Amino acid sequence: MLITAPRVIPAVPGGAVLEPGYVVVSRGRIAEVGAGPPPADPDIALASGVLVPGLVDLQVNGYYGADLAGCDPEGWARVVQRLPETGTTAFLPTFITAPLGQLTASLRSAKKITAGAPSGARILGVHLEGPFLSPARAGAHRRDWIVPASPGAVTELLAAGRGVLRLVTLAPEADGALDAIRALVTAGVLVSVGHSDATARQVADAASVGARMVTHLFDAQRGLHHREPGVVGQALTDPRLTSGLIVDLSHVVAPVCAIAVAAAPGRICLVTDAAACAGMPPGRYLLGGEPVELPPGGGAPVRPDGTLAGSALRMDLAVANAAGVGMGLAGAVAAASRIPADLIGRPDLGRLAPGAAADLAWLGDDLRTRATWVGGEQVYPGGYGSR
Repeated sequence: MLITAPRVIPAVPGGAVLEPGYVVVSRGRIAEVGAGPPPADPDIALASGVLVPGLVDLQVNGYYGADLAGCDPEGWARVVQRLPETGTTAFLPTFITAPLGQLTASLRSAKKITAGAPSGARILGVHLEGPFLSPARAGAHRRDWIVPASPGAVTELLAAGRGVLRLVTLAPEADGALDAIRALVTAGVLVSVGHSDATARQVADAASVGARMVTHLFDAQRGLHHREPGVVGQALTDPRLTSGLIVDLSHVVAPVCAIAVAAAPGRICLVTDAAACAGMPPGRYLLGGEPVELPPGGGAPVRPDGTLAGSALRMDLAVANAAGVGMGLAGAVAAASRIPADLIGRPDLGRLAPGAAADLAWLGDDLRTRATWVGGEQVYPGGYGSR
C-alpha cells in the first residue's frame, strides 16, 4: 500500500516534515518513507491534512463510558475499537489507587482481556497509578487506600501483573519507595514519579535508582519554588526524566504548558489521563469505581468535592493544543508518538520509519483524526480519495 499526503511527519529524531511525502506499507510494516513525488501511483492519495505515526497514550483510565479499572471485557473492547477515532493506535489502560487485593485481581483480569481483545488500538500493558502515593498529594485518589511500598506489596503486584504490568506511578518519598523502584525496574517496569510531595533531591534519588518519568506534570505534586524546586523543578531540569503532560488547558493552562515545553524540549510526552466520561456527553461517570461529574461547557471532570479527576481529552486535540503552546506541529506529534513509545520500550511504534509497525493516523487540516491504520489495516474510516 502506497499513501501520499501533502505533509508527512515521520517523528524520527531530527526528522523534517515532508511536504509532500509518501509512505509505503508492506506486510503490516513500513517499507519506505520519502519526500516528493511517490515511486508509483498511490493506492491512497490524501488531498489535505497530515499523515503522522499512530498516537501512543500512556495514561487512559477509561473512555466512551467504560471505566477500565472495572475490567469489563465489553467496555475494554469498546475502548480498543473506538480509540483510533482520536488518532490513538496504542495505549496503557490505567488503574488508579484501590485496595491491594482489588488491584491484583484487576491485573489478572487485564491479562485475560488483553489476550482476547478485538482489533483496534494496541493494548501495551497496564499502568498502575498507585497505591504507593503521598496522601498529601492524593488528588482524586482515596487516601484510605494509599499504602507504603512494602516489599510484600510490590512482590504481590509484580506476580499478578507478570506480562502485563508496564508502568507504575509512585511517590518516591513514601516508605520503601526507593527499594520498590529498584524491584520494579529490575522486573522491566517503567517507574514514574507522581502524586508526590517529594523534594527535588528525593526525585533525583528516584531517578538515580531507575525512575524515568513524571506523571501529569504540575498536577498532584510539589510545585516549583525558587528555593525548593520540588517535583516540577527536578522534572524540568533532570535529563533522565520525561514528563507526561495533560494539555487540555484545564489541568495546566497554556502559559505554563509553554514553560514546560521550553524548559524540557524532547522530554515531554502528551497524555490524556482520560476517564470514562471522555467521548461522552456531560453527566456522571466512574473513575476507579468512584463517581466523577463531567460538567457542560468542556471543562475537566471532577469528584463531588470539586477535585479534578482525569480528563475528557482526545489525543488529537492534545496534539493541536501542544502545537499551539510552543511545541510546533512536528514536536507535538513526536510528543504523542515516538517519545512515549520509546519511554515504554517500544521503538517499533510511534514513528514512520522502515521496519516500524504501520500504525498511522491521518489528521485533517484542523488536526482532527480522519483515518487510522494499525499494522497496515484501516481501523477507523475517513473520507480520503483513492485511485
